[in-house]
Amino acid sequence: MTRATTVRAVLAAAVLLVSVFITLTMSPRLGLDLQGGTRMVLQAEDSDTAKADRESTDRTLEVLRRRIDSLGVTEPTLTRSGEDRIIVELPDVQDPRKAADVIGKTAQLTFHAVQGPGATAEDGKGPTLPDEQGRALALGPAALSGAGVKEASASFDAQQGAGWTVSLDFHKDAGRNWTRLTGEAACHPVQDERRRVAIVLDKRVISSPQVSPTVSCGTGLPSGSTRITGSFSADEARELALLIEGGALPVPVEIVEQRTVGPTLGAAAIDASARAALIGAAATALFIIVIYRLFGALAAVALAAYGVISYAALVALGVTLTLPGLAGFVLAIGMAVDANVLVFERAREEYAGRPGRSLRASLAAGFKGAWTAVADSNVTTLIAAGLLFLLGSGPVKGFGVTLAIGVLASMFSALVVARALTEIAARSRFVADYRGVNGIAIPGRVRTWLTRREPQLMRFPRRWLTVSAVLIAVAVAGIVVRGVNLGVEFTGGRLVEYSTSRPVDVETARTALAGAGFGDAEVTTAGAGDISVRTGELDNDGEHALRAALAAEGGETTKVRDELIGPSLGDELRRNALIALAIAVLVQLAYLAVRFRWTFAVASVGALVHDVIILIGAFAWLGRTVDGIFLAALLTVIGYSVNDSVVVFDRVRELWAKARRTPLADVANRAVLQTVPRTVNTGMGALFILTALAVLGGDSLADFALALLIGIVVGTYSSVLTAVPAALLLERTSKVPPPARTRAPRARQGAGRRDPHDNGARV
Repeated sequence: MTRATTVRAVLAAAVLLVSVFITLTMSPRLGLDLQGGTRMVLQAEDSDTAKADRESTDRTLEVLRRRIDSLGVTEPTLTRSGEDRIIVELPDVQDPRKAADVIGKTAQLTFHAVQGPGATAEDGKGPTLPDEQGRALALGPAALSGAGVKEASASFDAQQGAGWTVSLDFHKDAGRNWTRLTGEAACHPVQDERRRVAIVLDKRVISSPQVSPTVSCGTGLPSGSTRITGSFSADEARELALLIEGGALPVPVEIVEQRTVGPTLGAAAIDASARAALIGAAATALFIIVIYRLFGALAAVALAAYGVISYAALVALGVTLTLPGLAGFVLAIGMAVDANVLVFERAREEYAGRPGRSLRASLAAGFKGAWTAVADSNVTTLIAAGLLFLLGSGPVKGFGVTLAIGVLASMFSALVVARALTEIAARSRFVADYRGVNGIAIPGRVRTWLTRREPQLMRFPRRWLTVSAVLIAVAVAGIVVRGVNLGVEFTGGRLVEYSTSRPVDVETARTALAGAGFGDAEVTTAGAGDISVRTGELDNDGEHALRAALAAEGGETTKVRDELIGPSLGDELRRNALIALAIAVLVQLAYLAVRFRWTFAVASVGALVHDVIILIGAFAWLGRTVDGIFLAALLTVIGYSVNDSVVVFDRVRELWAKARRTPLADVANRAVLQTVPRTVNTGMGALFILTALAVLGGDSLADFALALLIGIVVGTYSSVLTAVPAALLLERTSKVPPPARTRAPRARQGAGRRDPHDNGARV
């Protein structure tokens, strides 16, 4: 065994051992869409006294953290996003009404002297507010604010019959102001309205107690002996103490996004994705074993290693695994096969094209020849993953991270694990001598048929472009006639799915909701008999009323999924989606222009745009929702499309450099015929995975898998029959000379040693 093979084997074994250890000892961090809970995005807004900048947002985050900690939520997560947004994740919180009420309150607590009943304040500086009984009170200016409160606690007073009360303890300076305020109030006669002190929370008098008759004029109450009374319930007293002690928000906040996922939906998604992964991976492994025999089986072992390595990387890096991320993990299995297929097909060419060459030499040439195509295709996918992370939001970011980790892990499994295994196997005389065992010495049915027939696909390139133009016209017609069904993520609004104990048909649900005042709600079925309701702006109280209306018809009604997107955020997400697509196209164009000729780059990007339009048009004709998950699928299709084009043009460049005087159409035709087996086999591997996701992945992943299925089929077609014909037409106007001829590498020192398995070939 050579030194390089030994190094690869040791490195693969070390990485696998570490990965297995991490897998067995660490647990993944699940996103809320998998474990259930509520996710909110808060937008900080300017107030009269403060500007919503990075500093005020950080202070707001700390106040919110104290409030949420007091709610008793298990492992909440709060992070700042950008300058003025805060992301709050609350695991296991299914009813966000209480959390939203506590989080969103500004909790502006102030203490006022009461100047008497009436419609206006005597000095014109204080507000006029109703007291607990609804009577108008004229208040003086605020004497102190809630910022001076050191501690607030709720307790039940059974001895004096005051019920639930809230006790306050002030900081030193605020305590002196409190003593002065109560001392001035005590100067008025008992039962006089002016002997009262009004405690105002968010412009509402929550209590206006009389100063005790035992307090003399000018003396006042010392800090620590103040109690707020007001016929509170236990929950009201605790919530008030929480708000006061948590502190006032430096700036107001608005909930611009809210997502709630039931725990049963998350568990079902994990189970469905796990089944899809196992069945899809098994089908893919069986497929490559049938195609590549022993080496296919070794690639299947490397595929299992990829699964362990990528999962361990996700866990070790603390990546939050979301539902789209889980789909990305499963999808990358198909990508892990791609590199192996590229190498094995190239090794088959080397073995068939040079009679007498050994299996080991053919395999080494296959790895060397496929390297540029593997690198370029994976870089394009990494570009798509990076754009998903930078320009996506929420779960889409998780998909981008998972996809990037999957790409890197797939390259390691193919170029290190699979190479070490196949190189060790190729040293065996039995494997080398029996053509039906190794899978490399047999050409394959697709390659044999193409070699025998030699179809001239590139003789009339305009015909293929006409077919592509017709497909684009059909897609555009769908977009114009049917329109694009944008999800609430891009339009704003609220989408809620419910599960009812009794079956409820759509018409009955519509009638019930119309009777409850929700006549404009869009009602459809979702999943196994669930009801999906989509409305415009709807707050949490409105959602509670909507659920009650459904419960009247369907019995016990459980919220399965809840998405609320503010209109401003919807506009922003829609704008970011268009920016992401534009940047994806420009970045891919720039990369391909650097790596290839400008004509190849423009043709590849043209095929890419062709795929995007057709995919959007297909969803328009089918009436499917275009949302953030669709955007993730769309950018992934872009990566796949460019991936296939890169493989074809890499071969065109190689063949053209060797035959500079041969007409480019003939060179391109040879390149297409040589790469079609790889394209077919890679596409089949991905289709197994995606079909499993579409059938077994549940409703949450159905549209995602469908988009990728359509995209990969169209992308496979366009990379061969759109990109290459377009490049041929562009080359007719290009004055750039053909690629430089590649020089054969010099023989290394020591060459000439005979390989016992080489049948005369030199190594």
